[in-house]
Amino acid sequence: QVQLVESGGGLVQPGGSLRLSCAASQSIFNFHGMGWYRQTPGKERELVAESSRDGTSNYADSVKGRFTISRDIAKNTVALQMNTLKPEDTAIYYCHVARTIYWGQGTQVTVSS
Repeated sequence: QVQLVESGGGLVQPGGSLRLSCAASQSIFNFHGMGWYRQTPGKERELVAESSRDGTSNYADSVKGRFTISRDIAKNTVALQMNTLKPEDTAIYYCHVARTIYWGQGTQVTVSS
């Protein structure tokens, strides 16, 4: 059983930055791709950014140029650097191990003045 714990969420003003981190209880990131998803009430969970096993990254159009996903295999962590945040980025953010059942518990990000 793999546990994922997200951290780094909070309240930030528009234009600000946050860095989310996801820590895994086991060395899993070097065997699987990783993704960050987000969800708002009444909407389906959507992919924000993903990092494949080969190191390539993919981003939702809405966050391209503002968000960056990165992984530290030695520390079993994956991070999401979020810059130039907008109110529409407000959501609960989840990390996920690709092609598995493993999800984090989520961390709230609120962008508001």
